[in-house]
Amino acid sequence: MSGKKKKTSVGKIILFISEILILVALLVVMWLVLKTTDEEKGVQRLSIDEKEIEVSLPDEVKENEVMQGYRNIALFGVDSREGELSKKTRSDTIIIASINTETKEVKLVSVYRDTYLNIDPYGKRTFNKCNSAYAYGGAERAIKMLNANLDLDITDFVTIGFEGLRDVVDALGGVYIDVDESEIKHLNNYQISMVESMSDVDSYTPVKETGYQLLNGLQATAYCRIRYTAGNDFKRTERQREVIKACLDVAQTIDVAKLKTICDNVFGEVFTSFDLSEVLDLLTDVAKYKIVDEGGFPSMDHYTTGNIDGKSCVVPVDLQTNVIWLHKFLFNEDDYKPSSNVSEYSDAIRDETSRYLNTTTAPSDDFGDD
Repeated sequence: MSGKKKKTSVGKIILFISEILILVALLVVMWLVLKTTDEEKGVQRLSIDEKEIEVSLPDEVKENEVMQGYRNIALFGVDSREGELSKKTRSDTIIIASINTETKEVKLVSVYRDTYLNIDPYGKRTFNKCNSAYAYGGAERAIKMLNANLDLDITDFVTIGFEGLRDVVDALGGVYIDVDESEIKHLNNYQISMVESMSDVDSYTPVKETGYQLLNGLQATAYCRIRYTAGNDFKRTERQREVIKACLDVAQTIDVAKLKTICDNVFGEVFTSFDLSEVLDLLTDVAKYKIVDEGGFPSMDHYTTGNIDGKSCVVPVDLQTNVIWLHKFLFNEDDYKPSSNVSEYSDAIRDETSRYLNTTTAPSDDFGDD
């Protein structure tokens, strides 16, 4: 466990790909607990106590040899239009980037923001929408929430807001996205709302046609936010992962000098546990990484929705079954046995939600509107 977490040359290389993934995605919300500022670059950093997090992991996770071949990083997207990455607010996006340290293959899993989980696993056990963990307890609490509910070993994160994503995409020269008819109206409406809220944006360019086309930073950010089409918030997480992959495609065609300039310029719009030097030293290896698969948690076969205490929630029908699926998906683990924590949470979720649930596993029409 400790060997995997050391920032060896291989481990450091992995940090860069995670930065590229993070700098180009809409990712989650954290409240500042401990912050240091790089005065030259303006980067907001949170020194995560990795040992404290590792101590809190279940024995089943600490002793899992398969997971030691992977690095798992939390990517958070903040509903912030003015660079307020460390303020108390709920997340729009939670993505887990799991990187195979040997093959350099990357898998992305969106944890649906409305998923009903234990958001305070090491305090007073509280079940709620998982995006509220970030709002209530900052980066460390959000990471602990993911680790405890999903049997993971995350100790690093990156957060970016709307302006940061816009600037990253623009610095890359835009990204190519296939826009369909149902998305155009909402994409343009989100652009207008962000123009009214963002600084230094005088106008916007409406998207007028469907099809595969180059989107600028504002357009790509608006595209990530669309949820009022078929599939609502589930489809939105697909769009977010689509933008991540599109940005990585562009990054892999850019020379190292330009990548360093881009990273240097936008790093101040990021809140992270990494430092700039760890990223800038490793840009030459970006071409080695490949996103090979993506998905969402809970899995499509094992979730339902319900209105719990007035909140539209996504409920893992059986948390244990979903965690087994997740470990198979990310780590190719056969016959994974969830920890006792997950078993306990699974029973509690079932007890607390059974009377509220919809009769089918299809998402409700109002899902994601909270």
